[in-house]
Amino acid sequence: MSASQQLDRVPVTVQAAPAQIEAIYREHGATVARWVLRLGGPRFDAEDAVQEVFAVVAERVSGFRGDAKLTTWLYGITENVVNEQRRRARVRRWFSGGDAEAGANVQTPGPSLVETMEQRQATQLLYRALDRMREPYRTALILFELEELSGEQIAQLKQVKIATVWVWLHRARTQLARHIADLAEGN
Repeated sequence: MSASQQLDRVPVTVQAAPAQIEAIYREHGATVARWVLRLGGPRFDAEDAVQEVFAVVAERVSGFRGDAKLTTWLYGITENVVNEQRRRARVRRWFSGGDAEAGANVQTPGPSLVETMEQRQATQLLYRALDRMREPYRTALILFELEELSGEQIAQLKQVKIATVWVWLHRARTQLARHIADLAEGN
């Protein structure tokens, strides 16, 4: 059994020691960072969000009873932190410019300037479309398509039935196609 599986199965003690939090970070920090990047998008401050996730973990670890896997608990915290930071960013964008400027600072490395610009535009379009989607559908699509998690893994992370995940994915794909078409038409 790997260390990750052991951490998932052993409830965290009521008095969490700094070494225990450090062990959680060492074992799951990269996964949390990947979730943050995928859920937040290219213009998202991932480093800040990861720090906030582990600040919440340090604060709440004593209340973790082990009813769910540790990764499920961490994912829930990560999703909440990302959603809150995305809400704050939307408010800042609303006050400072608008949706037309969303994703303007996305920088994607590429071999040529033209390819870089095309990739940047495609990424901006994708994340602008994702930003318009309802949260459960957006999250399910990102976890399935970008994180390449199975439907069963998503159901476990989100603590829902597998059928719910398949419904979310179907609706997410429909919404994404509609939003991309709307954005391409300038709506």
